[in-house]
Amino acid sequence: MNYLAHLYFAQATIPSRVGNLLGDFARGLDTEVLPDGIHRGLRNHRAIDHYTDSHPDVRQLKALFSPQRRRYSGIVLDVVFDHFLIRHWHTFSDRSLDHFLASAYNDLEQGYPLMPAHMQRVVKRMIEGDWIRSYSDLEQVGFALDRIAERIRFQNRFGGAIVEVERHYSELDEGFLTFFPDLIDFTSENNPETQANL
Repeated sequence: MNYLAHLYFAQATIPSRVGNLLGDFARGLDTEVLPDGIHRGLRNHRAIDHYTDSHPDVRQLKALFSPQRRRYSGIVLDVVFDHFLIRHWHTFSDRSLDHFLASAYNDLEQGYPLMPAHMQRVVKRMIEGDWIRSYSDLEQVGFALDRIAERIRFQNRFGGAIVEVERHYSELDEGFLTFFPDLIDFTSENNPETQANL
C-alpha cells in the first residue's frame, strides 16, 4: 500500500503516523531502538504490506499486467490503490478527505524530528506538493509511476505503466473494492498498535 492507505490505517497520533510511513524508509535503521509508538506503527505497516502482497485478489490483479511490467505490478498497485481509496473515500471514512489530510499532514510536520533524514526530505516534498491528493487524477498517478521508474537503479520497462492501468481500470477498481474491506478487517484484528492497548 502507498502513503494514503498507510495513513488511513495509522492511529491519529504523531508517532503512529510517522511509524506507519516509516516502512518505506527503514532500510539500514536499527528499528529495535525506535520509540515504542513508532515501532508499533512500523510493525503495522509491515503487516499490512505482507497481507496485501499475499491476498488472492491482489495476486489476480497483478496478473492483469503485461509480462514486461508484471515484475513491478505491486508498485503500480500501491499507487493505484491510493487513487481508488480517494475515489471511494466516503465508502470507507466518515471524515472528509480534506479534514483527514490536514490532520495527517500536521502530525507529520510535527513528527519531522522523529524521521530519518531521507524520510524527512520525502515527506516534506509530499506535503508541499500535496502528492496524496494529486492521486485523485489518473494523469498524476501516471506521472508518479514514471518518477518511480526513473529511480529504479537498473534498466527496466516499467515506464508508461499508466497505459495498462487505464486498460484494466474497471477490473482494478472492482478488485480494490473487493480487497480493501478484507484489509480493514485484517487490520482491525491484527493491528500491533491497538493490540498493545488491550
